[in-house]
Amino acid sequence: MPFLDIAEAIGRNLNLPVTSISPEEAQSHFGLFALFASFDVWVSSALTQQRFGWRPVHPALIPDLDEGHYFKD
Repeated sequence: MPFLDIAEAIGRNLNLPVTSISPEEAQSHFGLFALFASFDVWVSSALTQQRFGWRPVHPALIPDLDEGHYFKD
């Protein structure tokens, strides 16, 4: 899931604008976290589900954020 989708969901729920910044601006603003956030690492829960019989029962991230309970006063 792209960070843009996550940022847009958070911005939407906080009624804040979402803007893009350059990698250099991200490094300056977020520090070391920007390095980890820049890695293009796609993962899947399929192996965990197969090995351990785990089945997700809660909403996915964006629908969960859009429920609004993370953004209450």
